[in-house]
Amino acid sequence: MPTTKTINQTEFIAGVQPPTIYDALLDGKKHGQLIGSKATGKAEVGTDFTAWDGYIEGTNLELEPGKRILQSWETSEWPEGAERSLVEWTFEAKDGGTQVTLVHSKVPASQADSYKKGWVDFYWTPMKTYFAK
Repeated sequence: MPTTKTINQTEFIAGVQPPTIYDALLDGKKHGQLIGSKATGKAEVGTDFTAWDGYIEGTNLELEPGKRILQSWETSEWPEGAERSLVEWTFEAKDGGTQVTLVHSKVPASQADSYKKGWVDFYWTPMKTYFAK
């Protein structure tokens, strides 16, 4: 089993409340619009999802509407024998927007730096643009 790392990131998304971000991450059509690439999924525990034209796939494990999302997660570049990672999103209303925290655990250590940058480039930046409209 490969060694793993945890990625912790927090961003503030202005002008939008937690339920809107929660919904955009779980609804396949909205998620696709958010990232600018094909995505699938719905807000139900046990539902599988994909993002970035199937590069990312996973399953919704726990959902607290408007507050928290816990998903299993892997990419098409996942190392042989590595278990799926866990992605946990939490949302907190603050000062005219939402503080969003991402904890991505069980990330293969060899890929952690790449995914750390990937979250910024392919989620945080597009998310801020999408919600600024």
